[in-house]
Amino acid sequence: MHGTLAELLDAVDVVDVCAPTPAHPELVRAALEAGRDVICEKPLALTAEEAQELVAHAERVGRKLFPAHVVRYFPQYAAAKRAIDTGAVGTLAVLRFERTGSLPDRDWYADEELSGGLIMDQMIHDIDQALWMAGPVERVYAQQSIAGSDDTVRTGHVVLTHRSGAISHCRGFWGPVGTAFRYTFDLAGDAGRLQYDSATDTGIEFDVVAASRQRSGDGFLPDVATVRDPYAAEIVEFIAAITAGTPTRVSAADGAHAVEVSRAALDSLRTGRSIAC
Repeated sequence: MHGTLAELLDAVDVVDVCAPTPAHPELVRAALEAGRDVICEKPLALTAEEAQELVAHAERVGRKLFPAHVVRYFPQYAAAKRAIDTGAVGTLAVLRFERTGSLPDRDWYADEELSGGLIMDQMIHDIDQALWMAGPVERVYAQQSIAGSDDTVRTGHVVLTHRSGAISHCRGFWGPVGTAFRYTFDLAGDAGRLQYDSATDTGIEFDVVAASRQRSGDGFLPDVATVRDPYAAEIVEFIAAITAGTPTRVSAADGAHAVEVSRAALDSLRTGRSIAC
């Protein structure tokens, strides 16, 4: 046990920030100033300006900062990215991403001032995928629908117009307790199409007991029992980068860019307009 944050930072080699989002900037800065490399849960911060400042601060002090955009480490998304890079689908035209689940059981998630809500906390995963696969965006448009009977139940839609001309549509849903976690993508180009649905494309057939265990999850996180653990793969890659200087598939700048685009989506919700990015 350590009595202060300074004592804790002095006792460790690497810092992994898993605190609520509003605490990220302060903890990341403290760790960087203590000379520690940092892994930080997404989003890096609640504003683009603060996220970019964290990236710049890491560069100033000569330490590494890795945003934990773990979906890049899910084998299905990694395989799709490889197929895109090798030209299997040709020039991307339309990308669709969907992510559904239960609202996490901590009050601060439902407070958009603290978490950024559905878009900044949940949909940022798919926004990051769109940026990873189709490149930078020039405009962002968003809409959100909140259930009249329960304001924790909400659906969000974000449309990204990429500089390449491709269009990405991201749909997110926070449902009531018991909503099963599900994620899908549908990527179309002029030479082919890639599709995945976690609910149906399992690659294996579950017996009654296994199917029941799957359905008993809390709905906050995807079931990764049947794939190589993406959370472990992410950490292994980050540690290799810290110790051996090997490259990573996600950078601090990527984390800041995802915040910038997610923030533009929140601005679109507030104003009802398409936001330049």
